[in-house]
Order: sequence, then structure tokens, then C-alpha cells
Amino acid sequence: MIRREAAETLVRFREPLIGAGVLALGLYWAFFTGGGLLHWIGYAVGLIGLALIVSGLQRVRFRRGDGGPGIVQVVEGRITYFGPLSGGVVDIEALKALTLVREAKPPHWRLEQLGQPPLLIPVNAEGAEALFDAFAHLPGIRTEYMLRELERGEADAVVIWRAVTVRDPAFRLH
Repeated sequence: MIRREAAETLVRFREPLIGAGVLALGLYWAFFTGGGLLHWIGYAVGLIGLALIVSGLQRVRFRRGDGGPGIVQVVEGRITYFGPLSGGVVDIEALKALTLVREAKPPHWRLEQLGQPPLLIPVNAEGAEALFDAFAHLPGIRTEYMLRELERGEADAVVIWRAVTVRDPAFRLH
């Protein structure tokens, strides 16, 4: 009944669409119920809907589609990548640096931890959208900066996040 392209677009924008529905419900309760407790709950529901729209649009910008090489799984703070030529496991707490390598085709995330070789994950690997939530747990990460760099088309590598323990070692005096 629905064309495949339209269904894929609806699935891609599912979080902002759900947020728009929650916002519409909140606005209806706030302005068209005639006051009372439901009126004030409508304001709260509307704010929740607005937050869902903003976070959903960030997720849409992060998704690069499926069909890339390999499969990504994020379970209990552990990122696992099963690729056709390589793979590996990284604990989110053990990450020391997150880099976007745009010169690779397709672009890759490079996850670095001490004592291990870096794990390279294509941005369009199956299940790579789960990395957004994993990266959001990194202390001090700038999500908007990450999304801007992901959208830029330049062919270089850019450090998105680095742990506080490995930041600016050249500026230490002792």
C-alpha cells in the first residue's frame, strides 16, 4: 500500500514524528481542554514532545543508512563490531579517543583504547545507529560538533572526542 521509499523515509524519521504527535497531544490538552489539571499536564507533555523532536532530528542526522560492511552491537556499555575483514570489542568506559576518518570509503569511526589496536567501524554498518547513544555517554562529548563533522564532505580525519586523561599531554609541566 505504501511505496518502499516512502516507508523507508517514515522509518528514518520515526523519532521526530513521534515527538510531533506527543507535542500535538500536549498542545491540545493545554489549549483546548478548558483548564484544570489536564491544562497544566498539557504544557509538560508539549515540552516532552519538543525534546523528542530535537533528539529525533539529531538521530536522523547521525544515521547514514544500512548496507555497509559489518554489524554493530551495543550491549551494556560494550561496542562490538563484526566485520568482513576485521572486528573487535571496545568498552565505552575504556575509550580514550573517538575519531571520524572521512578519507575511508565509506567513512569510519575509529575507537581507540589503551593497549589495543583501534577499532574501525563504517558509519553505515548494520546497526551503527546504536552508536549515537553509546557516544552520547562519553563525558564532555559535543554532540552537535559530531553531527556537523559527520555531514561535512571533506576527506580528512577529525578527532571528535578525547578522554580527559589523554588531553593535551604537551602542556603538562611535570
